[in-house]
Amino acid sequence: MSIETDIKQKSVFKSPYERLAVNLMFTNNWLCDQQMQALKPFGITLQQYNVLRILRGQHPNPVKVADITERMLDKMSNASRLVDKLLAKEFVQRTECPNDRRAVDVVITEKGLDLLKKLEKVQGDWQKSLHTLTVEEVNLVSQLLDKLRSSE
Repeated sequence: MSIETDIKQKSVFKSPYERLAVNLMFTNNWLCDQQMQALKPFGITLQQYNVLRILRGQHPNPVKVADITERMLDKMSNASRLVDKLLAKEFVQRTECPNDRRAVDVVITEKGLDLLKKLEKVQGDWQKSLHTLTVEEVNLVSQLLDKLRSSE
């Protein structure tokens, strides 16, 4: 299916670059929607899942909220608010940083790690939907996206 069909566009794009931009935005929304549907039964959002993965990557070391913000995929997310929500669900622990009382250290809990283990199967199943592309095509798309972002 083409982007024109997906968005029910009647006219032609002004340029291939405009088509690419619309296609990238549409595809991003499509991917995010699929991810949200996969995470919904577990009661977490895409942004919360991103925070948990960041914390798991640093486990057992604590991570400052500011560092979480820097590493997040969605730079517009409020990491402090996300940590508060994960804290309420007992997926993370928060402590005052001993070196800087203004900073807050966050660490993933065993409950958070257990959730990520459950989600690995769900994510693996979801990623199979991307297997309509070959490994070579996947690598090429990734390289092209990296190239596109390097033009900043």
